[in-house]
Amino acid sequence: MNNRIAGFKQTGVEPEEQDLLDNIDKQKLPRHIAIIMDGNGRWALQRGLHRSLGHRAGMESLKDIVNFCCDLKIEVLTVYGFSTENWKRPREEIDNLMNMIIEYLNKELEELCQKGVRVNPIGVLQELPQKTRDTLANSAAQSRDNQGLIFNLALNYGGRLEITDAVRAIATAVENGCMQANRVDIATVTAHLYTAGQPDPDLLIRTAGDSRLSNFLIWQAAYSEIWITGVLWPDFRRRHLSGALVDYQRRERRFGGLQK
Repeated sequence: MNNRIAGFKQTGVEPEEQDLLDNIDKQKLPRHIAIIMDGNGRWALQRGLHRSLGHRAGMESLKDIVNFCCDLKIEVLTVYGFSTENWKRPREEIDNLMNMIIEYLNKELEELCQKGVRVNPIGVLQELPQKTRDTLANSAAQSRDNQGLIFNLALNYGGRLEITDAVRAIATAVENGCMQANRVDIATVTAHLYTAGQPDPDLLIRTAGDSRLSNFLIWQAAYSEIWITGVLWPDFRRRHLSGALVDYQRRERRFGGLQK
């Protein structure tokens, strides 16, 4: 049986991109893709534009990648939208980012729901501006019953803080006699993370060339395949994700074991 991806023949697609699509094996797709969307500011500065225009251009990339993940029937997509460290940025930039998140969800929610996407914000959401929280809550509520792609939007998110929150919840359960300390294991911690019930990311992508996790999914990404590209996020499209998938499918995942 031919397991190559079918149904993605598109007019106007470059032969190189179509070749990548043709070489994706639908039986070897990652269940969970995580993306550090880096390079918006650099993209804008290279063009003599305000940084906010880089973030706006990045929204178009996000739309394309979400749609492509829906086409491929990926189970989970997690994107790093705003970290706990990003509060150090200028207030104007933070306000622009928050407004763009609101704009993106208000504009795209109907189509996301038509595609079966479930919007799932993760992070310390209570510290976000009220309008942002309201939009996130509305998007999550309206898409709660959708059965397609789980779209984790990591906002005010930090991997260390996520683990700290999990440890705190477990410690409280032990103090209250609901759990025995000697029964706490890896599965216990995993069940208390923001991504509880989801598969760990198989593939973690970082755009714009930096080679670090930046406090993103540091528990969940323990055995993720990491793919780094110099492409800035506003230029990242499905052809780049296709290249990442082809590279991912060539790797042998041993999880600490021996090669088969």
